[in-house]
Amino acid sequence: MELTEQFEAAVAASKTLTEKPDNDTLLQIYSLYKQATEGDVNIDPPANPFDFVARAKYEAWEGLKGKDKTAAMQDYIAVVNRLLGKS
Repeated sequence: MELTEQFEAAVAASKTLTEKPDNDTLLQIYSLYKQATEGDVNIDPPANPFDFVARAKYEAWEGLKGKDKTAAMQDYIAVVNRLLGKS
């Protein structure tokens, strides 16, 4: 299976998890997905300093700046597989 197909399958599988991952893992999944699909962060940081969720998501994605889309896809697949107990 091609990497893109594996990534898309992992995205679909992530929506079927029986248990909600902890917040750090959710941020990791989010940031890897964004990096894999859009590349480096391309939005301004949240204007509202009290929007902690948006700030955390932005910072998680920004932390992956420079990571290759292919590597982000591979890491995303690995995280989802670990959550599914496939690793």
